[in-house]
Amino acid sequence: MFGQGWLTRVAGAALALGLATMPLRAEVSEVRVSKGYGILYLPLFVMQEKKFLEAQAAKAGLGDVKVTWLTLDGGNVINDAMIAGSLDIAGTGAPGFLALWSKGRGSAKTEVIGISGMSATALDLNVNKPGIKSLADFTPKDKIAIPGIKTSLAAVVLQMAVAKQFGPENYNKLDASTVGLPHPEAVAALLSGKTEIVAHFASPPFTQVERADPKVRTILKASEVFGPITLDVVFALKRFTEANPKMTQAFLDALDQSTRFIQENKAETAEIFARASKVKVTPEEVRPMLDDPDSRFSATPTGIMEFATFMHRAGIIKTKPAVWTDLFIPALRERAGS
Repeated sequence: MFGQGWLTRVAGAALALGLATMPLRAEVSEVRVSKGYGILYLPLFVMQEKKFLEAQAAKAGLGDVKVTWLTLDGGNVINDAMIAGSLDIAGTGAPGFLALWSKGRGSAKTEVIGISGMSATALDLNVNKPGIKSLADFTPKDKIAIPGIKTSLAAVVLQMAVAKQFGPENYNKLDASTVGLPHPEAVAALLSGKTEIVAHFASPPFTQVERADPKVRTILKASEVFGPITLDVVFALKRFTEANPKMTQAFLDALDQSTRFIQENKAETAEIFARASKVKVTPEEVRPMLDDPDSRFSATPTGIMEFATFMHRAGIIKTKPAVWTDLFIPALRERAGS
């Protein structure tokens, strides 16, 4: 007669065999990705148009993956959508990502991680009021349109520029003057000249549309203040990347493919953006934006720690990453980022 120990060993072996033969949990068959309006999101426009993510997912053995694209503008809006579970992967301004990264640290539900860098373009502060020639000329009545207050890309870049001019302790000097507006609405308000909006921190193509009006001038260029720095990144909830490693890698591969396509096919890229843009522009108008030295598209982030250092000093984020790689998935760690 067999003893109890033998029965226990048989049961354990059977369980182990069953677990070994069970299929691994499948990764998602649909992924929801958000992008914004301007040239900063160009790699995502190209990825959508050319279906690079679908192709890379199939190549990774994930089958016929459905990609749903959303258009969201402003770090606050994007962050809320991510935490609410209505979004899987998002393109956003680096400051908005850093704010969410710091806030979610250690929480299984809200911790986020960067998947890649994405872009840098001209970011210009345009004004329609003749008396405003520098940041020092804004009065309490003069309003500055930005996509989102406090943690959006434009909001933090404005604070950094203010800190450089008026001292670190005065970084929020113009915060009360900022108004959250999506870029297309901000363009309309600035060009109308009939609202309290007298300035707009704009990226291409919106800055070019505004400067075509002789009443509009650029008084500050972010690239002249900060040099080359990644402005937009791509991120996701950390638990999404851990549950879907193949999809995460497929996205990174698709983004690398998109940035190569932009570099090698500028004429077609200009056509893609002109078709998809919420602002009416022609491919001929888009092409100079792609040739602009301020326009750089890469999955490798550059200068992210400059944002992190400022935001930590200002109290916008409580936790500062020790190094840039703390912010991103392991697949990026061998790249020459900063």
